Amino acid sequence: MHPMLNMAVRAAHRAGDLILRYLDRVGDLDVQSKGHNDFVSEVDRAAEATIIEVLRRAYPDHVFIGEEGGAQAGDNEDYQWLIDPLDGTTNFLHGHPQFAVSIALRVKGRLEQGVVYDPARQETFTASRGAGAYLNDRRLRVSRRTGLKGALIGTGFPVRQPAHLDLYLETFRAIMLETAGVRRAGAAALDLAWVAAGRMDGFWEFALQPWDIAAGALLIEEAGGIVTDLDGGTAHMERGHVVAGNPKVIRELLKLLRGTATRLDAIGKRGG
Repeated sequence: MHPMLNMAVRAAHRAGDLILRYLDRVGDLDVQSKGHNDFVSEVDRAAEATIIEVLRRAYPDHVFIGEEGGAQAGDNEDYQWLIDPLDGTTNFLHGHPQFAVSIALRVKGRLEQGVVYDPARQETFTASRGAGAYLNDRRLRVSRRTGLKGALIGTGFPVRQPAHLDLYLETFRAIMLETAGVRRAGAAALDLAWVAAGRMDGFWEFALQPWDIAAGALLIEEAGGIVTDLDGGTAHMERGHVVAGNPKVIRELLKLLRGTATRLDAIGKRGG
């Protein structure tokens, strides 16, 4: 395992242990709202602080970009850590065991290392560019599904962007009618890891953040899959609209999603 990935795994496990200690007493936590259906707890903040503490000790000059703390500058901007300390906060706050820690390293703008850790299941998904993707010690490959027929597709509802809901429901209907089913679990980083593991054949979602996407995207690419924006391009990290899957599934997903990006842009211009 690459030394930087090993350090990321260590940080993710440390944060995951902290998260699990609070799982049975979430009712006692201090929870605040960051926006519409967007919550943060003291556990999110403590987990992020734990991750940065571990990584900063090893790499004091790197840049750290966390969901809760924003960017923490370092002298070497070529190395940027993208951190989601608790992806699936709403699930966690309800005791629903579908959440994860996500950490990725971007070097000179390119994703190089990624880990998604599911503490409830003790599953560690890891990837290094050019070295493959793994679940614990098992090599991962995306599914061999040859199209949408019989496919299981993951998604995320636009709960933080209600203006996107009508358009999202159009895409949901179109995809649901062509597949075996659609699943919404509530933790995008873990959904992407499951695509890499072949547990789902594809995934789409609107308006994610870079720390939601980064580690999972690298996992999928290293497992033989593809991650794009809604137009099939490479702006998913910048725009937050994500489509992922094996090459044949993503081709059919993109056909059903054609024109969606333009319509989302129009909603944004209207201020929705």
